[in-house]
Amino acid sequence: MKRILLTAFLAALSATAAADTIEMKVYGLVCGFCAQGIEKTLRKNPATEDVVVSLEDKLVAVSTRAGQDIPDADLTQALTDAGYDVKGIVRTQRSIADIRTSLKKSAK
Repeated sequence: MKRILLTAFLAALSATAAADTIEMKVYGLVCGFCAQGIEKTLRKNPATEDVVVSLEDKLVAVSTRAGQDIPDADLTQALTDAGYDVKGIVRTQRSIADIRTSLKKSAK
C-alpha cells in the first residue's frame, strides 16, 4: 500500500514539476514563412498552449497547457522533419509573455 501511495505521489509531483515553457535553439530559420510554418506545426500538438518564434535569436518557445508536457524527442522530430536543426532544448518557468517582452527589448 505504501508503495502505491509513493508511486502516486511521485507521479503527481512530476506532473506539477513539468516546465511551463520549452525554449529551443533552432537553426535554419531564414524568413517569416519559416516562423509561420514552425508555429503551425507546433500548435497541432494538443499540449501546446502558445508558441513564439524569433528568427533573429534562433529561438522557438512553446508554452504547454497546465499539467501537460511535450517530450523533447517529439519537438526535435517535428522541427527536424520540417527541415530545421535543433541545437538545444531548455525547460523553464519563464512565461511566453516574458519571452516576447525580452525579444522586443533586444530588437530595439
